[in-house]
Amino acid sequence: MTDPMADEVANITPLHGDEGGIGFRSPPHNFEAEMALLGAILVNNRSFERVQEFLFPEHFADPAHASVYAACAHLIEHGQIADPVTLKNYFKDDADLLAIGGQAYIAELANAVITIQNALDLGREVYDCFLRRELIDIGSQVVNGAYEYELETPAPQQIERAEEMLFQLAEEGSTETGFRDFKSAVTGAIDMAAAAYKRDGQLVGVPTGFTDLDKLLGGLHESDLVIIAARPSMGKTALATNVAYHAASTKQRKDGPDGTEIEESESVAFFSLEMSAEQLATRIISEQAHVRSDSIRRGDVREEEYNRVFAVSQALHGLKLFIDDTPALTMSQIRTRARRLKRQHGLSLIIIDYLQLINPPANSRGDNRVQEVSQITRGLKALAKELNVPVIALSQLSRAVEQREDKRPQLSDLRESGSIEQDADVVTFIYREEYYREREKPTPRDSEKQDTYLERQHRYDELMEKCRGKAEVIVAKQRHGPIGTVTLQFNGDYTQFADLSPDDYLPEDRY
Repeated sequence: MTDPMADEVANITPLHGDEGGIGFRSPPHNFEAEMALLGAILVNNRSFERVQEFLFPEHFADPAHASVYAACAHLIEHGQIADPVTLKNYFKDDADLLAIGGQAYIAELANAVITIQNALDLGREVYDCFLRRELIDIGSQVVNGAYEYELETPAPQQIERAEEMLFQLAEEGSTETGFRDFKSAVTGAIDMAAAAYKRDGQLVGVPTGFTDLDKLLGGLHESDLVIIAARPSMGKTALATNVAYHAASTKQRKDGPDGTEIEESESVAFFSLEMSAEQLATRIISEQAHVRSDSIRRGDVREEEYNRVFAVSQALHGLKLFIDDTPALTMSQIRTRARRLKRQHGLSLIIIDYLQLINPPANSRGDNRVQEVSQITRGLKALAKELNVPVIALSQLSRAVEQREDKRPQLSDLRESGSIEQDADVVTFIYREEYYREREKPTPRDSEKQDTYLERQHRYDELMEKCRGKAEVIVAKQRHGPIGTVTLQFNGDYTQFADLSPDDYLPEDRY
């Protein structure tokens, strides 16, 4: 009887060394590059300035080299010279240095250097080897974690953790920190102005698709957290889908990899925690085909309407609009999936519908709701900064709005308003006078004369006519710009917002 385990072992392909036998593969390293870099620093301390922003002692494969680099960094950062003489006392008791020759080895590093001009390239080589070693370590953790069956850590959570570790490794060292001289800042400002010029709309950020709103906001800016809040049935999701469609369908002129100008559409991630992907898609088709969404769902459409729906659906196939309709996502899951999308398809905008449906972290459940929402809003702002994209989060408003005569929302109406208002860069509200007017339709009063009732009815009809199909988008907070109100057209049949014609307006008076 054969041993099944023996058969499994026999099928494993061994690692081969240079001679073709079974060998051991050492982790990636380049001791020569490490030595050459340290020698360049010891000969000319200015070489350290070329690598200090991204290279740290833990990036060296040889512990002794790490110790030498750390000592050089310590001395240079304290205004001292790092050379074989000044390092002598620093390393007199260092076991790692003694193991490779002590003071004599330091002198050897300095004497062996050929040139200091390639210090940056040497530093990048050392750092590249470090990334490869870290990648191997992550792979080992993934493999070992997969073999360990734990109910507390299900397989999907292990996958998310693996993706998180890989993304962190990919992003490590990619962001420059520290001071920038004014010249580079000016260059960045000119680049922003050039991007705005190319968009023909004086925009720097992602366009919303609404002229007046884009003028007020300057588009949706990178790393900004934008809150769109309203009471139910005001059109939060409709506005979000309108913005998502416009961003994903509008071609923007950008600089390609070879420096030539190319046209490219924005990539949009839409996390729908309330509606299914099919429902969102139906809304967008309804908006663009001008066919009622409920008619599309029931199949109650005329042939001409069906043809429009089909034509629009075909045109939408190429949109870089990605919908995740998984319910009750946590911030960790949203962050992992957004990172993955950015790696695979790029990412220009994130939309979350809606904020209060995001599950709090497992370790915080049981805390009060204000603390949970605070963690979520901080996480959304951190996500916007990490991925360098605008994040739009929809939010519900408290019932306090309904208790006031003027039902236009205020910052204090935000649920858990303290954290949302604090963390958001932009806070906008949607207000539709028509919604409330419809619920105030006059009815005959006891002992009221017919003429009086008809007069009230006439005044009501006049006011309804003025506000019918109009919505206010109130920018109540903008960290880097003015606040104000923009009036848009709203078509409830197609859940569509649009620019308002210049001669339209909203009523100020009441009946």
